Amino acid sequence: MIKAVAFLARKPELTHAEFVEYYENNHAKLIRSLLPQIGEYRRNYLVRDSRLGADGAPDPDFDVVSEFVFADRAAYDDMLATHARPEVAAAIEADEEKFLDRSRNRMYIVETHES
Repeated sequence: MIKAVAFLARKPELTHAEFVEYYENNHAKLIRSLLPQIGEYRRNYLVRDSRLGADGAPDPDFDVVSEFVFADRAAYDDMLATHARPEVAAAIEADEEKFLDRSRNRMYIVETHES
């Protein structure tokens, strides 16, 4: 299994509710249709007034943590190859421009440990 997490930020002119509504009803469906290699796809929306942590710690600069789970490295690499196709990349980018502040977005592969 390979898991990637993306920290995504909404456009400042969108409310939290508008952001969630667009992501769930438009973008998530687009991603599912264009990138079938993704096995599990979760969106974890930040609840801003629920922070626990050190006094003075900076507020997060993202609104959702999206999780993408792939069966194996080959599925992940195949997704990257699909995403690199010009027509796929253009469709995803055009949709992201509608609701994401793309300058603050980032994605990482993570190791998952459970206890």
